Amino acid sequence: MKILKTRNTFSQHFLFILSLFFVINTNLDINAQEKFKVVLDAGHGGKDPGNLGNNYLEKDIALKIVLTTGKLLEKNKDIKVIYTRDDDTFVELDERGNIAQREKADLFVSVHCDAFTKAEAHGISTFVLGLHENKRNFDIAKRENSVILMEDNYETRYEGFDPNSPESVIGLTLMQEEFLDQSLIMASLLQKNFVNNLNRKDRLVKQAGFLVLRNTFMPSVYVEAGFLTNKKEGAYLNSKEGQEGIARSIYKAIVEYKKNLDENVVVEVRPEPKIEKEKARVFKDVNFKVQIASSSKKVELKAYNFKGLKDVSRAKLGSHYKYYYGNTSNYNEILKMKNQVKKKGYLSAFVVAFKGEERISVSKLLKSSKNN
Repeated sequence: MKILKTRNTFSQHFLFILSLFFVINTNLDINAQEKFKVVLDAGHGGKDPGNLGNNYLEKDIALKIVLTTGKLLEKNKDIKVIYTRDDDTFVELDERGNIAQREKADLFVSVHCDAFTKAEAHGISTFVLGLHENKRNFDIAKRENSVILMEDNYETRYEGFDPNSPESVIGLTLMQEEFLDQSLIMASLLQKNFVNNLNRKDRLVKQAGFLVLRNTFMPSVYVEAGFLTNKKEGAYLNSKEGQEGIARSIYKAIVEYKKNLDENVVVEVRPEPKIEKEKARVFKDVNFKVQIASSSKKVELKAYNFKGLKDVSRAKLGSHYKYYYGNTSNYNEILKMKNQVKKKGYLSAFVVAFKGEERISVSKLLKSSKNN
């Protein structure tokens, strides 16, 4: 009997330890999923050398800065680093954003080096996606966006986007508008570190239409780490000291940005009304649409402005324009359309309903239908 009791006690202890093991592992998996994901994008690469100021290779310098930044970040157990490239590889502009999308990244940082016709130009600037404030900003974006001309079948890949056209760029800003505030915060932290820690000339936080940021539906910034066309600054960027200095500043800004997020977590939830699948039906005299964006800017209803979506309409309400996808009286169909646009990157898309020109409550409509 004693032996049996001992065996039972052993079995109980074993089962307890085994269950504890599974609990610990489950918690580890949950923690792993909660890691803050940062995508580091080294500009250019492979057949695209970037600018060649003073015979330096922008693609090599950008890569070294990114890899050094990544090594620093990887020491933080709460951060996961993803590279769009970690060697001398050509990566298409849209694929860089697609990588960030697939990884469900929390932040996208693209690193480049600047160039100018005047050798005395120097300093560091950080960009977020937006309308060009001046011709200089447009010229920078145009130069970077022209990389798509090296890509196969770029006309189809970018749905008619013209890197030389200011009008083509306007639609890009709509994609990132909901993340603009966070992007500006991150850009400001970067710029502060570059100026205060490295004593670089402050060329400020700016906005311009960089195509590489088009598919990044998350806070995203674009760093111009300095001018290779400036002899002194080019030498600094090509040195280990310069690359490590820039990398440390990026690292510190990312850590500070994450800390701010952790201390001020704001989650906005749009509750979608639920309806049993078998009871969903067509509503007479009601048109359902998917609202994909709201902006103070009037954007051309071109497919390249809306990730290839063709059935987009626009309405002005007050000082803002609302952009809608689809038009159907079938509630099940509009839910399918909502899922379709979310896969395109419009993560905050939601269903709206109209009776004639009047917008009506979707939840009240469905509730009324359920009670009838």
